[in-house]
Amino acid sequence: MPKKILMIAGDFAEDYETMVPFQTLAAVGHTVHAVCPGKKAGQTIATAIHDFEGDQTYSEKRGHNFALNATFADIKVADYDALVIPGGRAPEYLRLNPEVLAAVKHFFEADKPVAAVCHGAQLLAAAGVLKGRTCSAYPACRPEVEQAGGTYADIAIDAAVTDGKLVTAPAWPAHPAWLSQFMAVLGK
Repeated sequence: MPKKILMIAGDFAEDYETMVPFQTLAAVGHTVHAVCPGKKAGQTIATAIHDFEGDQTYSEKRGHNFALNATFADIKVADYDALVIPGGRAPEYLRLNPEVLAAVKHFFEADKPVAAVCHGAQLLAAAGVLKGRTCSAYPACRPEVEQAGGTYADIAIDAAVTDGKLVTAPAWPAHPAWLSQFMAVLGK
């Protein structure tokens, strides 16, 4: 049965971690609404392409403009069946927004599926929803996962982990595993 999925993104969300799940989930029949606080449907967010090129951390290049198809101020989180949180630098900003944190908390309190990748764990940690949960993320987010009471899943960059209805992965190379596990949680 197709689901209605909310994707909360922001400027400099990781390009692949925004575009690929949006397109994949829509391609298999789900309705996906991509939103950003302070922006309306039809506006765009700037994305960033993060790559692993042998440095101590990822490199960053400007990505595409990603068109939002819903307005954050108009959404009612209770109308959605699941949540997707892309990584990149956007979660660092989004975690400062009380409305975004309330939206994230809703999905956990209502026991709905949530998928987060890379720095998306920063948003989960700030929302206070990781206590007692296993969560993967970009390795630099490990302290935040652990300080929020979660268990950091130190897995391969192309792997994902499911803890109940929470599906997480370290970065975009995990898309096949991450999206496969998320679709299983969605019942697809």
